[in-house]
Amino acid sequence: MGSRITAIVLSLVGAIGPAFAETNTGSTAKAELPVSDSRYQCQDDVVWLRGPFGVARFGADVADTQSERAQGLMHVAQMPASRGMLFVYEYPQQVTFWMKNTLIPLDMIFADENGRVVKVHSNAIPGDLTAIPGQGKVQYVFEINGGLAAQLGIKPGAQLRHPAIFSPIWPCGAN
Repeated sequence: MGSRITAIVLSLVGAIGPAFAETNTGSTAKAELPVSDSRYQCQDDVVWLRGPFGVARFGADVADTQSERAQGLMHVAQMPASRGMLFVYEYPQQVTFWMKNTLIPLDMIFADENGRVVKVHSNAIPGDLTAIPGQGKVQYVFEINGGLAAQLGIKPGAQLRHPAIFSPIWPCGAN
């Protein structure tokens, strides 16, 4: 990871502190983050992700109705790196996305009923009508700018934190 990735992570984590720190040799090493810190509190407009890469914070819009999920990020011309959209389903199910009327490339982070990431689809192509299925039963999908998941190291096994996650593996108010 280079300084560009470090800068992205620092901007995502914001005031909490660095998730990665530069070493004397110019390489990047993971630093420990106090995940029980009060700055990691759940908020309706914030999605947290944690994994071997550290912790990342995203501002988020929530799509938890059928009409909001159908609209998604269609017609959005640009989105800051520190933002995304969380799709919330009533129960775990097979889900499929596409990029109709979507103007920017997106990474789709599919998570199970506990908020555990089960699949990451990278760089979905704007306007493409090809079906993009989740893996197994999915209850949450978090969309971020295309390529960002790979840059940050977000992979299956990572964990989402948000108040809408009904049975979270990383609950609000816990380490």
